Amino acid sequence: MSLIGSLHEVLVFDRRVQVLKRHLLEQLPRAGRILDVGCGDGLIDSLLMQARPDLTVEGIDVFSRPEPHIHVSLFDGTIIPFSDNSFDAVMFVDVLHHTVDPMSLLREAARVTKSTIVIKDHLTNGLLARPTLRFMDWVGNTPHGVNLPYNYWPEQRWVDVFSQINMKLSAWQSGLALYPFPASLIFDRDLHFIARLSV
Repeated sequence: MSLIGSLHEVLVFDRRVQVLKRHLLEQLPRAGRILDVGCGDGLIDSLLMQARPDLTVEGIDVFSRPEPHIHVSLFDGTIIPFSDNSFDAVMFVDVLHHTVDPMSLLREAARVTKSTIVIKDHLTNGLLARPTLRFMDWVGNTPHGVNLPYNYWPEQRWVDVFSQINMKLSAWQSGLALYPFPASLIFDRDLHFIARLSV
């Protein structure tokens, strides 16, 4: 792993996981069966279940990580291998910008959820947003072999897409404070959001 990648693991990763856990807990339904699409090693999911024993989180991903924290099923990255209305919520945490066609996965999520989709992703609003996001993605994901198409959208595109899959935007939060000061001045800004969509 590069020096930059090692510094990211030490200085950023643990804080990011804890902050994301807190934000996600606020958006997930009570006593829910949750599907995490692109779950990686499932660390965040295991922390969610520890904090909220009413949640059951299952994961799917395009490749398996060694020693995952939850049960992870493999899938083709396009078709979610579950029947309609199988889950109370579907979750995407920094996943959709890694896909060539986010709309296909969002439509699949709308199909398999009973009520809720929770998305954490990026925004290209603001000065130098795209190059900043590309750098962050490269540092955080290159060591893990994650696909990097850098498919980022501005806020209005996200909002338009939500209506196209017939989901209502019921919560939106940016400025998530994922990074410690002074890195937050560059890497937080309004580059990140969490949205909850409802049927």
